[in-house]
Amino acid sequence: MVTAPARLGERGGDVDLRMVAPALAAWAGAVVAVRVSVTAVLVVSVCAALVAAVVVRWFPSARRRAAWVGLLLVLLIASLALGALRASTHRSGVVPDLAAERASVAIVAVVASDPKEVRGTFGTSTVLRLTVLRVEARGATWRLRSPVTAWVRGDAPALRLGQQVDAAGRLDAADDSATAATLSLTRVSVRPDGDPAWWWDGAQRLRDAITAAVSGRGTDVSALVPALVHGDDHALSDGLREDFRTSGLTHLLAVSGTNLTLLIGFLLALARPLGAGPRARVVLAVVATVGYVLLARPEPSVVRAAVMGLVGIAGLSTGGRRRGARCLAWAVVAVVLLDPWLATSAGFLLSAVATGGILLLAPVWRDALARWMPLWFAEAIAVPAAAQLACTAPVAALSGEVSLVAVVANLVVAPAVGPATVLGLAGGLAGLLWAPLGTLVGLLTTVPAGWIVLVGRRAADLPGASAAVGEGPITIALLVIVSGVVAVTGHLLLRRPLPTVVAAMLIAVVTVAPLSPGWPPRGWVMVACDVGQGDATVLRAGPSAAVVIDAGPDPGDVGRCLDDLGIRTVPLVVLTHAHADHVDGLSGVIRGRDVGWVGVGLSRPSLSGGDVRRLRGGERWRVGDLTLTVLAPLAAEQRADVTEDEANDASVVLVAETQGARILLTGDVEPPGQAVLRRTYPDLRVDVLKVPHHGSAHQDAAWLTDLGARWATVSAGRDNTYGHPAPATLTTLNAADVTVLRTDAGGDVAVVVRNGEINGVRR
Repeated sequence: MVTAPARLGERGGDVDLRMVAPALAAWAGAVVAVRVSVTAVLVVSVCAALVAAVVVRWFPSARRRAAWVGLLLVLLIASLALGALRASTHRSGVVPDLAAERASVAIVAVVASDPKEVRGTFGTSTVLRLTVLRVEARGATWRLRSPVTAWVRGDAPALRLGQQVDAAGRLDAADDSATAATLSLTRVSVRPDGDPAWWWDGAQRLRDAITAAVSGRGTDVSALVPALVHGDDHALSDGLREDFRTSGLTHLLAVSGTNLTLLIGFLLALARPLGAGPRARVVLAVVATVGYVLLARPEPSVVRAAVMGLVGIAGLSTGGRRRGARCLAWAVVAVVLLDPWLATSAGFLLSAVATGGILLLAPVWRDALARWMPLWFAEAIAVPAAAQLACTAPVAALSGEVSLVAVVANLVVAPAVGPATVLGLAGGLAGLLWAPLGTLVGLLTTVPAGWIVLVGRRAADLPGASAAVGEGPITIALLVIVSGVVAVTGHLLLRRPLPTVVAAMLIAVVTVAPLSPGWPPRGWVMVACDVGQGDATVLRAGPSAAVVIDAGPDPGDVGRCLDDLGIRTVPLVVLTHAHADHVDGLSGVIRGRDVGWVGVGLSRPSLSGGDVRRLRGGERWRVGDLTLTVLAPLAAEQRADVTEDEANDASVVLVAETQGARILLTGDVEPPGQAVLRRTYPDLRVDVLKVPHHGSAHQDAAWLTDLGARWATVSAGRDNTYGHPAPATLTTLNAADVTVLRTDAGGDVAVVVRNGEINGVRR
């Protein structure tokens, strides 16, 4: 989102909306161009021209606006043509043809993005973008310029943006039209003369200095400052991401127009007292924009943010509502013509509508509020409120949720965002000159950055912080209508304090109660049931169906949990071992539900009737939406009897895979059993860990952290006498940036997957 660097333009005035329709036409043309064939683009272009001719011929008002209709048609066809032309270069040519044959190639390429690590079930991979300059295959050599997405098995190679590399691997078809192919690398090395250009090297040094200036200031703060300044969010914990999403502060964690607006505004404020004239300040703004793009990397999202940031400055400082809409429309046209793939980006959509909300609504709302409160405070309320209203329907369409605390949270953190961003950059610049000076500035940065973290965490914990509204067309259409009504009539209400306060209270009462997050949360894939001092884990296998891992000590507790989740079919129950806190609640699973079979391990409880099967390591099967793999007990460990003392280490251990999430279910396995798992599966990597034995202190700490999990669940009873979960275990997990969800602290807890992202939800 873009926030105003100063006063929000002029008061009143008509809004110039003439460019909105042509901009939307260009946007639509880009979306079509990158998703369909060239033939389809030609058909759409001809149809658009015919429609325009009919409109001008039969509608007199259109004839009077022939220039406007012509501009709309020109921009539509231009975006179609340019987008189709760029997409066609990725769909045909040497690299796509070799990819169709899955050819092995040797290439010379330039690193076009920072390497990013991706965790898999049994190891890690690294993905990066390469621009291929030369390719050798089938005894021939071609010189070209073609983008590919490259994958490397194992740890990330030591590559930097702008380096020239020699590489070899196998080509395969691209995932979309943004690249020409996917390349699985078997070898990659930096060329002797392949160092990046000086500007890339300088940008990397500044990024490193920004990180160093705030290192050691707390995990959240040290990770947040680089994200605020230049969008590097790799060190952010999943828990902080989830809390910021719930609080409506996610936009702070990525490169947005806000970053650029704040930094350029700060530089221009310094330049004015130094005697810089208008032209010098314009040059400074352009140079600063180019420098910022280099610092944050020229990714499509960064280019989009740079354009939107400049729109925020230009529109709000040269005409407010009247000219701001025109500036935004031309910016949209420029972006989709420059990079048509951004037209399909959710980030671009949110940036555009948020900027539009600020340009069109914020000045009117500010003026209405300013009738009975200070202008600066009215402006502080109007900006986030206008942006949030504009984003409400798109956010609901993307996530199925609406943050109910976003406006307040953004208002409270607003005074800290500018200082944290500017001081973060200043700390990096100072660190380049002298490291201790950078550390000193970094110490100052922790004050506003720490406040942002505190607000994000606390706002997410508020009852009804986000509302699950669904993402169906009827819901989205209703939100669009309601948002439109509020946009048109909101200023009438805001003119008087009493109606404003009453309306705010009614919204809180009417919306928070019925829209507060229900249970189960949308997108849930796993729930750790609150069954007291015991274990019961539910894995979603389809609508009203789930696999249950252990049943807890009490039938009533596990039955209540399954009822709340709407589970009517249980294709499989796994009892990891025969201790009462895992098996005595089995009747609560069976009662009133269609249960398939029961899987057991070496420590087998006494069961009468039904289909009971012994599980062995290496077995793998699919149950609905789930794929389950048995890791233990190993085939070599099969035996008839297991003593009470051996039961924990005889637990069935499973990996569940669903919706791209990998979940490790460990029963009560203890350090000896964990050591066996470490030796047997040294490359095991997961996203979610069910902490063994209720989080007891008896853990192989290195094994737990080497799994690479970002989320963990602990099932334990409130005020239990065992001291579960143990502080040492929680400390170990927290130090590894694992976010722990505990049933003893908040009842049932869930792991959800939304839009490919894994998050945790407390009930």
